[in-house]
Amino acid sequence: MNKACTTKDALAKWQERTGIQLGEATEVKLCGMNPPLEKMDNGLGQLTKCEKLSLSSNCIEKIAFLTNLRNLKILSVGRNSIKSFAGLEAVGDVLEELWISYNNIERMKGVNVLKKLRVLYMSNNLVKDMGEVSRLNDLPNLKELVMVGNPIEETLSAEDKWRDVVGKALSKIAKLDGSVVLRREG
Repeated sequence: MNKACTTKDALAKWQERTGIQLGEATEVKLCGMNPPLEKMDNGLGQLTKCEKLSLSSNCIEKIAFLTNLRNLKILSVGRNSIKSFAGLEAVGDVLEELWISYNNIERMKGVNVLKKLRVLYMSNNLVKDMGEVSRLNDLPNLKELVMVGNPIEETLSAEDKWRDVVGKALSKIAKLDGSVVLRREG
């Protein structure tokens, strides 16, 4: 069995392959590594100019080591084994898009630190409680949300009911699951 790849090793290979110095890179893709990444480690600290970091399709369980990524606007960590929003505090004032679909997130605790977040793609997670979805009201700039494939959607069954309930609960959302949210006036 292959030993897991460290972020530090994956970044060294990426730098060698692209010829771009890690400290100068604005976009880094480490998706579907073979062997897969299991951890976000301190190697990420070298990505001081990175605006888009893609770590999708690996085996990462926790978000970590984002402290030096002060320019990070888009973080893509879909198709991993992430269970919570913990670890995002370091980029809470800069992150604009979080792509975290196909993970194991059941609770939205900690999402409130993402003050600049405009886009949240979190389809196919484990959210089943409307109270958890309501925590997204703590995000002043959130305009686009994808939640399809979470148990909460099935609980509210009919597509219209799901869209109505979320549209009312999250008044700032303009787009839900890829469609514009229409609201009745009055």
